[in-house]
Amino acid sequence: MASFSDLGVEILAANLTQEEVAALPEGLQVIHRMQEARERGDEETYHRLQRRLKIPAESLMAAKRTMGADWIRERGLRTELADAKYGPDWLDRDD
Repeated sequence: MASFSDLGVEILAANLTQEEVAALPEGLQVIHRMQEARERGDEETYHRLQRRLKIPAESLMAAKRTMGADWIRERGLRTELADAKYGPDWLDRDD
């Protein structure tokens, strides 16, 4: 098993059957598919799947502080949880 970590999400990636993957909660299914895409070197699919995740507000704020607001925008990440916690203009503010 290999450890997978991205934007504060950490799981153990294993060789799961299709049935086992289907039994996972939706978010973990997406993360599993992201890991598969990354292992194949398919960054386009990886980033497409990443845009489906509801990323915790705190993780997005950490990404903004380390990578910048444009990094979040360029990837088209879902920000509704951060918008609700920090306000709709949080990406544009210098805080």
